[in-house]
Amino acid sequence: MPEPTPRVLMRFRGDASSLLQLPWAMPLDEWPADAARFVELPVGESRHVVRFIALDSELLALKELPMRPARREYEVMRELEDRDAPAVRPVGLVERPDDDAAVIVTRYLMRSLQLRRLFRRLPEAAGDYRERFLDAMSSLLVELHRGGVYWGDCSLANTLLLRDGQALQAHLVDAETSEIHASLSEGQRRMDVDIAVENLAGDMLDIAATSGRSLDEADDEMAAALSLRDRYERLWAEIHAAEFLGPGDRFRVDARLRRLNALGFVVEEVIVEPSGPDGSQARLRVAVGSRRFHASRLRELTGLEAGEGQATVLLNDLASWAGFSAGAESFESTAIGMWPDQPLQRSARRWLMEVFEPTVDRLRQQLGHDVDPVQAYCDYIEVKWLLSEQAGNDVGDDEAIRRIAQQAVPVGAAAGMAVAEESPSLYEQLYAGP
Repeated sequence: MPEPTPRVLMRFRGDASSLLQLPWAMPLDEWPADAARFVELPVGESRHVVRFIALDSELLALKELPMRPARREYEVMRELEDRDAPAVRPVGLVERPDDDAAVIVTRYLMRSLQLRRLFRRLPEAAGDYRERFLDAMSSLLVELHRGGVYWGDCSLANTLLLRDGQALQAHLVDAETSEIHASLSEGQRRMDVDIAVENLAGDMLDIAATSGRSLDEADDEMAAALSLRDRYERLWAEIHAAEFLGPGDRFRVDARLRRLNALGFVVEEVIVEPSGPDGSQARLRVAVGSRRFHASRLRELTGLEAGEGQATVLLNDLASWAGFSAGAESFESTAIGMWPDQPLQRSARRWLMEVFEPTVDRLRQQLGHDVDPVQAYCDYIEVKWLLSEQAGNDVGDDEAIRRIAQQAVPVGAAAGMAVAEESPSLYEQLYAGP
């Protein structure tokens, strides 16, 4: 008598025609080699089976775990997407009730990196990228906590990174222990940060040990992990702290707004309330929105979609070009939000057509058409600046593009990524593989 076909319950978002053809009735680690176009990608330590497949020009991550936590994680992922949180995006959930097993399907974060892989491929830049990573991680925790999200398991294995101009963006990958509330209590926030510090300290020491670093270097890694708490608290205070103002302190309001904008935050509301027994002081509170101040400004001016760090680099380049073209010192990158809209929009259109697009076309010819055009342009800006600093004069576009293709100079002012001319390009080093 034939065995009954296992029950399978499927939930997919969007066009699911290709997903429906996969052998969901089988455990993920038993899928035959021809069941899908499997892609081998490095993954962090995981208690669960994780596999990657290429489907319809898209790369998907499949994770198998017990049904109840899978349902919970899928719903958390859906909520994170609705809140536009920095996390991978869910595609579907497949349940096998007879096995008490389920598979969560998410979109792979293209061009993403793991810190371990970054350290291994660019050992000379490890110290600089460690600092960038810790800033990115503290920013991610603040973003999640502002939205009432308790992560519960912040670690290297559960985080992916994207290069964002000369910074890094951290994204949550695993939400198995996450909880979403209307808001988090002080205790919940502190517990989440404590978990993050403990996990990262272990991760960083493990990286130091496997890299054969000295005891002093291991101590540096521990100190860096412990600094996560201070970074988090400083950023949280900048966003949420109330400030007391006296007569003539209006300039401090502008200074606070500029600091928040420099960090990338959009200020949605400024609240000034009387304070003190005689009302001679005022209490300043600021309601902060999304962390896409420069990205939104860049999109308004040029239509380009970019990360916040990338947008800052591009807006500065636009400011420099516009000021130089106009011969006017009034074009200041630090005050780009204050420029008159009409002249700036005209300059932005010209910059896009005369500078950005032609340069990106040349970079694609050298680096391949699958590179991120915005990040490639940011790297070109950095390389050109470094070469010009070394030469004492503007080296020009040809030399900058030639050298970035050969990766004969560091990409990142403090990164120290000096690579021999015969070495693979930065893109090949970071994104080698499928």
